[in-house]
Amino acid sequence: QVQLVESGGGLVQAGGSLRLSCAASRSIPSMNTMGWYRQAPGNQRELVAAITRGVTNYADSVKGRFTISRDNAKNTVYLQMNSLKPEDTAVYYCHSDLRGISYWGQGTQVTVSS
Repeated sequence: QVQLVESGGGLVQAGGSLRLSCAASRSIPSMNTMGWYRQAPGNQRELVAAITRGVTNYADSVKGRFTISRDNAKNTVYLQMNSLKPEDTAVYYCHSDLRGISYWGQGTQVTVSS
């Protein structure tokens, strides 16, 4: 089993930056994948960025603005979000896959004002 704890959300003006953190209860290299999803009101949860066996991938809407990274020593994955837009407003969830089982954090709210 994996526990994921997110932090770093908040309110920011358009054009600003935030960094989200996700602390995992297990070693990150033991996971098949770790990443970030988001869900805005009335929308489905969507993939933002993920690291799968060292390979990163991003949603088209965030490419060039967001960067996912990890610190294996701290069992932590980060999402650096720059040039934020109002449409980035959502609850952001950390996700991991361990042996085919998905685990989710509790979510952290990101609000971008125009």
